[in-house]
Amino acid sequence: MSLRRRPLIIALMLAMFLAAVEGTIVTMATPTIVKDLQGFELISLVFSIYLLTSAISTPIYGKLADLYGRKNILSIGILIFLAGSFLCGLAQSMVMLIAFRAIQGLGAGAILTVSFTIIGDIFTLEERSKIQGGLSTVWGIAALVGPFLGGFLIDILSWHWIFFINIPFGLFSVILLQRSITETFERKRTHIDYAGAITLSSAMIVFLSIFLFNQNLASNRYWFVAALAVLTILLLLAFYKIERKAQEPMMPFTIFTKTSIIVNIMSFLIYAVLMGVNVYLPIYLQNILGYRPTAAGLAMLPMSLSWLIVSFVLGKFLVKYGGKTVTLVSNVVLFISTLLLSTLGIDSPILLVLIYGFIIGIGFGGAATVLTIIIQDSVEYNQRGAAVAANALLRTLGQTIGISVFGNIFNLYITKYFIQQGIRGVDPSNLYQSSAVHVALTTEQIRLSLNSSLHVLLVVFIIISCLSLILSIAMPAMSCTGRTRK
Repeated sequence: MSLRRRPLIIALMLAMFLAAVEGTIVTMATPTIVKDLQGFELISLVFSIYLLTSAISTPIYGKLADLYGRKNILSIGILIFLAGSFLCGLAQSMVMLIAFRAIQGLGAGAILTVSFTIIGDIFTLEERSKIQGGLSTVWGIAALVGPFLGGFLIDILSWHWIFFINIPFGLFSVILLQRSITETFERKRTHIDYAGAITLSSAMIVFLSIFLFNQNLASNRYWFVAALAVLTILLLLAFYKIERKAQEPMMPFTIFTKTSIIVNIMSFLIYAVLMGVNVYLPIYLQNILGYRPTAAGLAMLPMSLSWLIVSFVLGKFLVKYGGKTVTLVSNVVLFISTLLLSTLGIDSPILLVLIYGFIIGIGFGGAATVLTIIIQDSVEYNQRGAAVAANALLRTLGQTIGISVFGNIFNLYITKYFIQQGIRGVDPSNLYQSSAVHVALTTEQIRLSLNSSLHVLLVVFIIISCLSLILSIAMPAMSCTGRTRK
């Protein structure tokens, strides 16, 4: 395989930047989008459907890349992502936006999978470490740039442009990719675990449907949720039997050691809180404190900055103090930061938000980075890919389930607030429409309802971070290399 490496690296970094910045830029734009399209009750689906389709498509793209080549499959994935972005920019309703976000997620699955496959194929071990370090920096840059760029585009143009802006960069990435790689590969007969992949994906879709699509279920339709739960269990049992018999199982169960199980559960909990903070802190800044999107984006930067700083210095602390100590300290910081966030009120100064954001970024950055390293060292080399993939799946499930549950809680307590005020019939999706109830809601009433509901969520964040802290205490002691001490 001959290539011009510099254009290839640029192409991969551009593609990775598109996938990385999408989360932060859409998060910042969400308050404006839902206010324009009238869909507060559907906030969670904007993120959940993207995460769901990207997670499900990930193993599929990996198989297709083996059959038809990395370059073409990654290019197709980027084009699907761009098509979804273009359609999202044209969306005229929340339902349309959610459907087009699903298309975006399908493309993102290729970017997050095939990019690292190409790196593993082409570069030497020494080169690979440098390239992957560069890609990690891209995620940090995206975290810093995303909130500000999102706020700037909304203020100057409109929220539609946060999606349109992806198109020129994505097309440039595809052009560089096609020019940089000349693939010569031979197709081999392999025992691909299609049955396991299909069964697990089906189980994920059914299970997540409980959280994604039950928001409008009436009280007499809980049988529907029960049926989905039973079907999920049956599919997981089928997946278990398939994996036990598969020659090359997609997810060998030997990867689930005591350490990896604890780390995976912690990853699920931490990424649920991370998703909640990323979605609802901008709502607090814009809809409660009243800051414009650009200012709110700048206010989110301290969290991204502290995360980036921690990722650079964490390696030294891991070598000196070990994995368990770093994990424990990170969880302590995360727990304290959620306690601090709960003190924010309707008139809190922006300086407190900046300080608390910086602190919580330290907790998130430390925990997310060290848990990835620990999961890699919890198994032998030949099972490391499966172990990391399982951890990535748990993180995605944490984000998807977490934001769906948070959305239900948020909507429920907005309604409860108005009922306590003697105002009935309020629909959280129509807070900014005068026709939402028989009498128009004042801006102050809306602010107070959002603030009241947000504080319920912050208590939930405290509980989840406390559970993660307890798990970090129970985690086996780790040596400086990340291995479990016998």
